[in-house]
Amino acid sequence: MIEDKGLNTTCIIVMGVSGSGKSLVGSRLAAALALPFFDADDFHSQANIEKMSSGIPLSDADRADWLNDLAALIQRQSGLVLACSALKIDYRDRLRRAASDMTFVYLKGDIDTIWSRHSQREDHYFSGRRMLESQFVQLEAPSEAEALIIDIAQSAEAVIDDCLSKLRARHERL
Repeated sequence: MIEDKGLNTTCIIVMGVSGSGKSLVGSRLAAALALPFFDADDFHSQANIEKMSSGIPLSDADRADWLNDLAALIQRQSGLVLACSALKIDYRDRLRRAASDMTFVYLKGDIDTIWSRHSQREDHYFSGRRMLESQFVQLEAPSEAEALIIDIAQSAEAVIDDCLSKLRARHERL
């Protein structure tokens, strides 16, 4: 993996629906950039986890404290990579207010590709295709002006390389 410490003063949010590869890509990006990695799933309340485990999608109200906790985490760090669904513009705006230098990396894929990967996961509280479909309904996909858009219909290594290439290009423009 390429190490690129020139990008380590930023906050990178790896976003997308469940099963798009946020945790895998985020952890590998963090390693390549020598940044700490956090998974937003680890910050959900027990009530949210129980709700999702029962196949019930979270509401905006369910996510409010979770987003506040993530914003506080971002403010405490001088740089990080965070895997976070960030499905809605309002959620991304809430996170964006926590740091002056933030880049969203959107892992974009179609429902069939993601479901085939998702259905192979074990020991995850996210439950069922209906939950995945609800995320696609809620998703307000970012534009290229708002995020680096990465097609996940390629190998994990190619996704990581694409992310690093686009992050370097963005960094050079700044």
